[in-house]
Amino acid sequence: MRHLSGVFLSLFFVLAYFGLSFAADTDLKGSKDHPLVSRMPNFHITEYKNTAFDSYQFLNHNKQKLRIEGHFYSIRYALDKTAAEPGELKIRRNYQNALKKIGGQVIFDDNFNRVTTILLKKGDKEIWIEVRCYSGSTFLLTIVEKEIMEQEIVANAEAMGNDINTTGHVSVYGIYFDTGKSEIKPESDAAITEIAKLLNNDHGLKIYVVGHTDNVGSFDSNMKLSKDRADAVAKVLINKHVIAAERVRSYGVSSLSPVGSNKTEDGKAQNRRVELVEQ
Repeated sequence: MRHLSGVFLSLFFVLAYFGLSFAADTDLKGSKDHPLVSRMPNFHITEYKNTAFDSYQFLNHNKQKLRIEGHFYSIRYALDKTAAEPGELKIRRNYQNALKKIGGQVIFDDNFNRVTTILLKKGDKEIWIEVRCYSGSTFLLTIVEKEIMEQEIVANAEAMGNDINTTGHVSVYGIYFDTGKSEIKPESDAAITEIAKLLNNDHGLKIYVVGHTDNVGSFDSNMKLSKDRADAVAKVLINKHVIAAERVRSYGVSSLSPVGSNKTEDGKAQNRRVELVEQ
């Protein structure tokens, strides 16, 4: 009887060991693979982050860091305890080959640091993927679906007035246009209404509405585009908000007055703006 008890006790510890091993090899609760790519066989998720809007610095072919903003995913995988290690190179090559088949382009690959950057363009969206291997049994998949953040906060009349009183000008980032076009998008109404409120609060204030662009495209075409966009804003202020025409004059300066570097996406976004300058 004592012998049987010892057998059952040993069996209990064996089953408990395998139960713990199985539990350790399951995915982190609430985590899942990115819909674009599946995981390597015999790997499970140990860390997971899914954020509607965030940024990450990817490496390009010149080893330059490019900060990309959009829907952000970070998924860390670890090899199951009982599985054979595939090796880090096999992991990178698998992701490269899988993404190449659907149009992806490898723009950076470093054997020494065991990291690769892959860019996939789908319609009007860019998807940036980094595979970073820490060993042949652990790797991190970082994905950013590039998009422009939906602007939820726009400058208000009081804040714009404070900037003009302090510096003589203010940048307004809540006015939107489609690429290469000068038609104001409907979501710009809130910002333009605040400009009108600014002018109505100070009847002595006269402004220049100045259109700015990044350096994508020719200088001459951007000069025309920036002027057309400034004209469009002035027209709404005059016709819709009944601001006297002599108080609102429009100009375009193309890419002549950047506030950020046109070598980065962040800088280009800052440079595409409408600015109010006190006359």
